[in-house]
Amino acid sequence: MKQRLGIKVLLLLGVMAWVLAACAPRSETKAIRVASKDFTEQFILGEMYAQLLAANGYRVERKLNLGGTPVAHQALLAGEIDLYPEYTGTGLLTVLKLPTQSDPGTVYQTVKEEYARQFNLIWLDPAPMNNTQAIAMKRERAEALGIRTISDLVARAGELVMVGPPEFQEREDGLPGLRRVYGEFAFKAYKSVDPGLRYQALNSGEADVTVAFGTDGEIAAFDLVVLVDDKGLWPPYQVAPVVRKAVLDANPQIATLLNRLAPYLTDSVMQRLNYEVSGKQREPADVAREFLQQQGLLK
Repeated sequence: MKQRLGIKVLLLLGVMAWVLAACAPRSETKAIRVASKDFTEQFILGEMYAQLLAANGYRVERKLNLGGTPVAHQALLAGEIDLYPEYTGTGLLTVLKLPTQSDPGTVYQTVKEEYARQFNLIWLDPAPMNNTQAIAMKRERAEALGIRTISDLVARAGELVMVGPPEFQEREDGLPGLRRVYGEFAFKAYKSVDPGLRYQALNSGEADVTVAFGTDGEIAAFDLVVLVDDKGLWPPYQVAPVVRKAVLDANPQIATLLNRLAPYLTDSVMQRLNYEVSGKQREPADVAREFLQQQGLLK
């Protein structure tokens, strides 16, 4: 009789332990590791993702400012991080090394399917913003040299100094892609700098041309000219969270929470938010929180 009673007690204790574990708040479970690459927009987006998850009960570990695309992608594959913001065009050209395409829906569907098949990674909903690769010049300099398109730039490249992030020299959608589409050429020099210092170098006269992105706040703030990609090198670059499937399977609400954010991220919104950080020197976390609160996504 005592043995039966002991077994019943053990079973009851086991059931109670299971119930308590199931009812435990998410903050007691494994942290969701939110990462970003190494430039302003990524810091803001990474903070938005982290703050949305934290506000909804998830324990979050930030791993922002990891580095360029290869570093962030490999960290995701290695299970060192759980999600980060990625661009559809970068996924298509740099990661998958597929031919460029111009239709945003086709590009998104391609990367979504191939990431799931090759890497077991899931793309959530893309934002309408298009942070396309671009090349920009000071308006006065571009007009003086008669440069309006990338073809015009290539014709005079030997006279010009370009500034940009280190990875632009290696990426398929960087200098190698430009040479593949526009023909062999060389700038007088290429100055590798931290992405946040590109416009400073342009404005100080240290460079004539800069690598730019469609949502950079400095384009409007400094009245820069974005050169026309007249041979269509660059595809659309919509941003979306890329998440490890195992993490999403265990935490399906992550998709719902982060997908709510996507429609709010337009070109004009991201240009404004980026300039709050890069131009006005505000903290990405503060800019992200303020925006989320304004949209009613955070209390």
